[in-house]
Amino acid sequence: MTAHTRPERPRPQRPAKRQMVLALLITLMVTGLTWTVAVSLADDSVRTPLAWGAGAAALALCVAVPWAVHGRAETRRLTAELAERRHRLDDFADQEVPALVGRLRGGASTDTALGAARPDNNAEAKVLRTLAEEVGRAEAGKAAALAAGAGAAARLQALTIGMLAELRDMEHRHGDEDVLGDLLLLDHRTAQAGRLADSIAVITGARSGRRWSKPIVMESIIRGAMGRIGGYQRVRSHSTVNVAVAGHAAEGVMHALAELLDNAANFSPPTAEVHVYVEEVQTGVVITVEDSGLVMSDVALRRAERAVSAKELDLSTLSGTRLGLAVVGRLARKHGLRISFRPSARGGTGVLMVIPQELITRPRSPEESPSRAAPAKTAPAAAPLPAPTPAPEVERPAPPAAPAADDRPPATREHSPADPTGTDELPQFGESGLPKRRRGRTLANANRQERARQDRAAPAPAHSPAESAARFGAFRQALQGRDRATGDQTELSPREKSHPEEHTP
Repeated sequence: MTAHTRPERPRPQRPAKRQMVLALLITLMVTGLTWTVAVSLADDSVRTPLAWGAGAAALALCVAVPWAVHGRAETRRLTAELAERRHRLDDFADQEVPALVGRLRGGASTDTALGAARPDNNAEAKVLRTLAEEVGRAEAGKAAALAAGAGAAARLQALTIGMLAELRDMEHRHGDEDVLGDLLLLDHRTAQAGRLADSIAVITGARSGRRWSKPIVMESIIRGAMGRIGGYQRVRSHSTVNVAVAGHAAEGVMHALAELLDNAANFSPPTAEVHVYVEEVQTGVVITVEDSGLVMSDVALRRAERAVSAKELDLSTLSGTRLGLAVVGRLARKHGLRISFRPSARGGTGVLMVIPQELITRPRSPEESPSRAAPAKTAPAAAPLPAPTPAPEVERPAPPAAPAADDRPPATREHSPADPTGTDELPQFGESGLPKRRRGRTLANANRQERARQDRAAPAPAHSPAESAARFGAFRQALQGRDRATGDQTELSPREKSHPEEHTP
C-alpha cells in the first residue's frame, strides 16, 4: 500500500502578461508624448537628429520597462512559491513524520501507518515509505530484545526464589554459628540478586515481584527495602507512623525505596549514614531518604528528575549508574508515586517519595485480628539475649509423638524471602470450617512440607526447641553486637533485614 498523495494546493497566479501590456502602453504614451514635445520645440538644425535619437530611446524604454515589470512579477511569484514549499516542508517534518512514527510505535503495521499519511508529492511519499520500514524494523528489534530480557528476568527471579527457599531450609537444619553466619550472608546476597532480577523485569515491562492479598505495614516495607541493599548497616530508620501499604502496591513501593536507598548508600562515603524518615501528611505518606554524600549539581538534579518523571523510558539513556532511577520512574508511574530531589540538610542529597492516599490503609489492631495476636504475645521470645553466652541448661522434655517441622516460637519462624508479613503462614478457614489454600505457594514450599513429613519419622533432635531458640538468639545477639560497636542500637542482621516479616508486629 502506498501513501495517498495530497492534492496540490492552489498557487497564487500573477497576471504577468496583462502587466506587461499595461507597462508597454504607459511607456509608449509617456515616451511618445515626450518625443513629440521635444521634436516640436527643437530648432530646425537639430530636429532630425533629435527625432532619431529620441525615437531610439523611446523604443528602448518600451522594451525594457515591460520586461522589468515581468521580471519583478516573476520574482514575486517564485518567492511566494518558495515560501509555500517551505511551509509544506515544515508541515511534513513537524506533523507527518512524527505522526507516522507515533503510529508505528503504537503497534500499527507499516502499511496501516502509511495509509493514514497524506504526503504532498511522490518524493515525500518515498521518504515516508523508507522511514516507516526503518522504524518498523527498529521497533521489531526492540520488542524482541525486551521480550528476551523479560524471559531472562523471569528465570532469574525463579532461580533466586528457589535459592532463597533452599538457604532458608539450610538455616533451619544447621545450628553451627559459623555455618549459619555464612548462610545468612549468602541469603542476603541472593536477596540483592533478586532485586536486580526484579529491576530487569521492571525495565522490560514484565511482571516484577509478587502481589500481596493483605496490606503490608510501613515498618515491614522499610525493613524489606533495607534487606535488599548491600549497605544496610548504614541505614537508620526513623518511623513512628502506623499505616500500611495496599497489597497490590507494596512490592513496588518496597522495590522503589530499595533503589533509592541503594543509590544513597553507593554515592556517599563508606562510613556515612543514610537516614530514612517517614511522615504521614494529608496527601499520603512521605518517605525521605537523606545521605551525606556529595551535593548534586543543578544539572544532575534536573537529569535525575527527568529520569524518574519521564513518560516513556528511553533505553538509549540507560547506563550502569542510572538504571536504578529508571526503575524508580517506572514504578512511580505504575503506582502513582511522586519522586523529587533536593539538597539535604546533612550535606548530601535528599529524595522525597510521596505515597498517595489511595495506597494507604490502617493496619488492623490485635483485637480485630486474632490471628496476629498470638505471635504478638510471644514476640519477646525472639529478643536478643544480654550477651552472646552459651544456651542455658534446661530440662529436656519427652519428645512429642509427632513434632512439627516448625516447632519454634512464633517470633522466630521464618517465611518466604519476599513475604514481608508474618501472618501468611497462618491458615485461613472458609465458611465450611475447612482450611483454604492460598495462592503464591512455590515448589520450594511443597518440598519443605515433604521434608517436614520425613522429619516426623526421624529421631528427635539432640536439642529441645527451647535450646535451639536460645542458641539462635545468642548467635543473633553476636551479630548485632558487631553493629552496636559503631553506636547503632537498632541494627539488624542481613537475615532480619531481608525478611522483615519476622519483626512485623
